[in-house]
Amino acid sequence: MLRSLTSQVGLARSVRLAPSLATAARSFATPAATDPNANPINGKTTYGGLSDQDRIFTNLYLKHDYGLQGALKRGDWYKTKELVLKGTDWIIKEMKESGLRGRGGAGFPTGLKWSFMNKPLDGRPRYLVINADEGEPGTCKDREILRGDPHKLIEGCLIAGSAMKANAAYIYIRGEFYQEASHLQEAINQAYAAGLIGKNACGTGYDFDVFIHRGAGAYVCGEETSLIESIEGKQGKPRMKPPFPADVGLFGCPTTVTNVETVAVAPTILRRGGSWFAGFGRARNSGTKLFCISGHVNNPCTVEEEMSIPLKELIDKHCGGVRGGWDNLLGIIPGGCSVPVIPKDICEDVLMDFDALRDVNSGLGTAAVIVMDKSTDIVRAISRFAKFYRHESCGQCTPCREGTKWLESMMDRFEVGRGQAEEIDQIWELTKQIEGHTICALGDAAAWPVQGLIRHFRPELESRMAEFQKSIEANGSA
Repeated sequence: MLRSLTSQVGLARSVRLAPSLATAARSFATPAATDPNANPINGKTTYGGLSDQDRIFTNLYLKHDYGLQGALKRGDWYKTKELVLKGTDWIIKEMKESGLRGRGGAGFPTGLKWSFMNKPLDGRPRYLVINADEGEPGTCKDREILRGDPHKLIEGCLIAGSAMKANAAYIYIRGEFYQEASHLQEAINQAYAAGLIGKNACGTGYDFDVFIHRGAGAYVCGEETSLIESIEGKQGKPRMKPPFPADVGLFGCPTTVTNVETVAVAPTILRRGGSWFAGFGRARNSGTKLFCISGHVNNPCTVEEEMSIPLKELIDKHCGGVRGGWDNLLGIIPGGCSVPVIPKDICEDVLMDFDALRDVNSGLGTAAVIVMDKSTDIVRAISRFAKFYRHESCGQCTPCREGTKWLESMMDRFEVGRGQAEEIDQIWELTKQIEGHTICALGDAAAWPVQGLIRHFRPELESRMAEFQKSIEANGSA
C-alpha cells in the first residue's frame, strides 16, 4: 500500500526540492486571510488524500526490513551529522516553523517545549525521556513505529537531544510490548555499532546514549512526572508542578518528556524543512498524523494522513466505511477513550484536528478513533471506561480517588436503568468536581466520557430509567 523510498538518492532529490516547492506554493497561494480555515503556507482549504511521497512512516505494516539497512534505504540517518551540527537554534527554529504539536494527546507546540531546555548549562546532566507507554485504550500508533520504523525514533532522539544539549535518552516502553521492545533494542544495538549514537555520535563530537526502560503497565505512568517517578524506581504517581521537568526532572536534572511520534517525525521535518510540514493541515494544526481506527469499521487500521482530514473521509477511504453503512453509525470517540464521544450528526462534518474537535466538545487526543455502530450499548461502553479509570487511579488526589469510585458505582446502576432522572444531573456535577481538580489529567480523562454520554445521549439514559421503573411497578402490582 505504501511506497517506500528505495534509495538515498531518491530521498536527497525530494529533500532538495521540498523547500523550493514550498516557496513556489506560497507565491501562488490564496491569502490565508480570506478563509480562517486556509493553510497559511499554500492557502488550500480542503485536506486529506496524503500522497505516498509525503508519508513519513513507510514501514508501518512491517512489510520491509526494520533494521539499519532497511532504514538507510528508506532515507533514515541521511545527513544526520549535518542536521546536528547546524545547532540548537536552527533545529528549534525549524521545529517552531513546522507548527508540530505534541502527538501524545496534549498538543503542546513542540518547538516551544524543546526551547524550555535551551538554558545555560549548570553542571547537571540533561535528559530526554520518550513516552512509549501507550496506555490509552484504543491507541495503537506508537507500537507500529517501534515495530517497523525504530530507527526513525532513535535518529529523532539524537536530533532532539542535541537541540536540548541532553546527555542521554530514556525510552519508557510498555512492559506488554515484547516485539516492539525487541525490535527497538536491536535497532539501538545497530546504531551503536555503526557509530550513529554513543561516543562521537555520527562523527559530530557529541556524545549521546539511548536506553530502554520497561514499564509495568500502569496507565497513570503516561503522565510525564509519573513516568519520571517510575524510571527512578518509585511508585508511578504524578508530582506537583512547579517545579516543571525542564527545571527538575529525571534524577533532579533538566528533562523533556515527549511522545514517540513527536520525536520520530523530527528528522524528516528538518531534512525537508519546517515549511514543508506546515503545508499540511489547517493553521495551528499542521503536518501529517498517524490515525488508528478501530471498532465497527470494515477494515480497522493505522494510517498516516494529513491533519484536518474530515472524519467521515478518513473512515470511508481507509477503513472501507462503517460496518453496515454510514447510516448505521451511532457515535465515534475520536481520540482514545479519554475524550468525549460525538454523535453521528457531528461526525458528518467534523475535521480531525485539535481545534475542530475542541470546538465540538471533544478532542483529538492520540487520534485513536473508536467507531461504534447502532448495535453498541453506549451506556455500557461508557460504564466500562469508568471501571477502567477507577482501576487505574493512583489514589493520590481525593477528587480522583473518590470521584472515580462514585462514577463507577453510578454508571453500574445506569447500565440497567436503576436510578432517577435527577441523578443524571448529579453525576454531571460529580464529573465537574473531578475535572480540573487533580494533579494530573487522569481525573479529566475519567470525567469526559461520562460528560459526552450525558451531552449527546441523555435521552437513552432517561428512557432506560423509565423502562426500569415501569418494570418495578409492574412486578409490584403483580
